[in-house]
Amino acid sequence: MIFATNPIQRPADAKLLVVDGSGVITHRLRRHWLDCLRPGDLVIANDAATIPASLSGRHLRTGLPIEIRLAARRSLSPTDVECFSAVAFGPGDFHTPTERRPPPPAMDAGDVLELGPLRATVTRTLGYPRLVDIRFDGTPDAIWAGLARHGRPIQYSYLAMPLALWDVWTVVAGPPVAFEPPSAGFVLDWQTVLEMRRRSIQFATITHAAGISSTGDETLDARLPFDEPYRIPRSTARFVEQARRESRRIIAIGTTVVRALEHCASVYGRVVAAEGTATQRITEATTLGVVDAILSGVHEPGTSHYRLLQAFADRTVLEQAGRTMESLGYRTHEFGDSVLMERRAVSTLKRCAEDPRDRGFASARP
Repeated sequence: MIFATNPIQRPADAKLLVVDGSGVITHRLRRHWLDCLRPGDLVIANDAATIPASLSGRHLRTGLPIEIRLAARRSLSPTDVECFSAVAFGPGDFHTPTERRPPPPAMDAGDVLELGPLRATVTRTLGYPRLVDIRFDGTPDAIWAGLARHGRPIQYSYLAMPLALWDVWTVVAGPPVAFEPPSAGFVLDWQTVLEMRRRSIQFATITHAAGISSTGDETLDARLPFDEPYRIPRSTARFVEQARRESRRIIAIGTTVVRALEHCASVYGRVVAAEGTATQRITEATTLGVVDAILSGVHEPGTSHYRLLQAFADRTVLEQAGRTMESLGYRTHEFGDSVLMERRAVSTLKRCAEDPRDRGFASARP
């Protein structure tokens, strides 16, 4: 597979790998993904907007340059923006692969960081050279203004040009709480949302503070995803419970939606209107209780996103899917191609092969 290097959310040639609950793999152009759904399906997306979470500046005690990438917070409240967990780097920028970035200056509690118009104090070191808790000075309004003026979207070296904030907002973006974009939602546009209504496919949203995908530290990456706050609105909870009572499928657009819904159900026994913090890691050992299928980006083995997909399909199917995507030149990361994967033994996806609009795609069985 290859990196997607252009920040285009909905390229006309984007591909979709479809894996049904019995392990049958088919392919199509992603713009036809609704054809794989059926009336009565409930599609849920994350409406979090991405904040400009990369901040460059100086570590005042040493005078050395530093980059701070905000990575976690306690809640979704717009006034609770003083305290964050953050990943720190030394000199450089996104043009250098994250794993090759030099470490930050050695930091201690009480150290002050000058980050453009913002000042922050290290309140705690967290056992890794790159991971700290920080507290910004100033009022919530001043902090938001500083982020807007000085911050940039977090990005990685496979994208050559600096990202603008609008590059990383989905069309349903609302509350600014995500540290990186809930990029599975890039498949959506308003025409698609209207088309779902026309086809009697329900659509709803949750809000989940999507975290960072890489720290550049292999040991720290193994802790991803960090704990992430979420909010499930009353209307979405009602749609989920209706769909479950009527044995209709629930399809998550992105890993963050899976994490929020499954965490909520594990706490309350069902999906309810609630605010919480997702603390679990979904892996092959997880039994899913809410989500029947996921529309996600193309993820590489070893990442937390890939481990989550192992809750939907076994290793044999995922390995076959990986080989298939490799042979067809699928693109990875947030502006790449997509996978629509049904939970094992839930075989209600429409068969999606043999569509004349998708010439060149064929069925494959692992």
